[in-house]
Amino acid sequence: MEHTDKKLVDEVSGWLRAYDDGSVDRTFTCPPEVKFMAEAMPPHEEFIEGVATRDVTIDSNSGLRVRIYLPEQIPTAKTKLPIMLHFHGGGFCISQADWYMYYHIYNRLARSLPAICVSVYSRLAPENRIPAACDDGYAALLWLRSSAKSESHESWLNDHADFNNVFLIGDSTGGNIVHQLAARAGNLDLSPLRLAGRILIHPGFVRAARSKSELEQPESPFLTLDMVDKFLVMALPFGSSKNHPITCPMGPVAPPMVGPNLPPFLLCVAETEFMKDTEMECYESMKKAKKEVELLISPEMGHSFYLNKIAVDMDPNATQTASLFAGIKEFVDKH
Repeated sequence: MEHTDKKLVDEVSGWLRAYDDGSVDRTFTCPPEVKFMAEAMPPHEEFIEGVATRDVTIDSNSGLRVRIYLPEQIPTAKTKLPIMLHFHGGGFCISQADWYMYYHIYNRLARSLPAICVSVYSRLAPENRIPAACDDGYAALLWLRSSAKSESHESWLNDHADFNNVFLIGDSTGGNIVHQLAARAGNLDLSPLRLAGRILIHPGFVRAARSKSELEQPESPFLTLDMVDKFLVMALPFGSSKNHPITCPMGPVAPPMVGPNLPPFLLCVAETEFMKDTEMECYESMKKAKKEVELLISPEMGHSFYLNKIAVDMDPNATQTASLFAGIKEFVDKH
């Protein structure tokens, strides 16, 4: 009889268990009252709370998909809407574009800007180590370019999107993907598509040596130093440290930021999160490289606070989330 006992190799408490046969169990084991945030929201072509959603396969070979959010209130028949190409967080190892925590916030973003949001179902580590998620982002950008050229037809984009105003936006490690993608796109002819800007919300920038804020700032149940360390061991290429260019773009082995013509950059930082110092190091290296970079700090807030719907429904998170969205809207309107 075949022996099928598999052994647990590593786990990130509550989120992920990796086994010696290469299989991964991502059953979210958490208090029942927060479980809904990690549940998949099915797409709906009818408008609910002012937004319709659909899932589209953009590469039939790889099966890569995106979720599109279309706001109902398009100012006039002739108005074209900017596109927000979104990358979710999760330490490169967990979460999906259709999770409720992203659905409720990107619904709101699509409505409030207004804009069409396109959220990428990136491949996850450890099965697909980075740069797999960045490659998926690149494929999504090329798909948008083919839509801009009318080579691929997606009616919501063809009818309503302004391909001259495409913004890259990412939360947490999704911000790392945005940073990497902007650098890749700098050497690419995207016309008739134009990258108008990029928005990094609490990007997962770290380095091999602990920063002061990592040692001093509080951890949250949703994000601890141990979780970050374990996710990155599973996500980084074998043999890489956290100084890898994707996790440490301001570090010693990353290419200099003087390179390609990068679009304007909005960096959103939470004042009490432990990655604050390394995010600010990246901000300083961009300023030094004379890049157009703006800073938006959310006082007294922790990492990705706006994704926690329970907390957002209670002040002060609601106020801070409104301020964050107002800052993003101002940046989009300006560029």
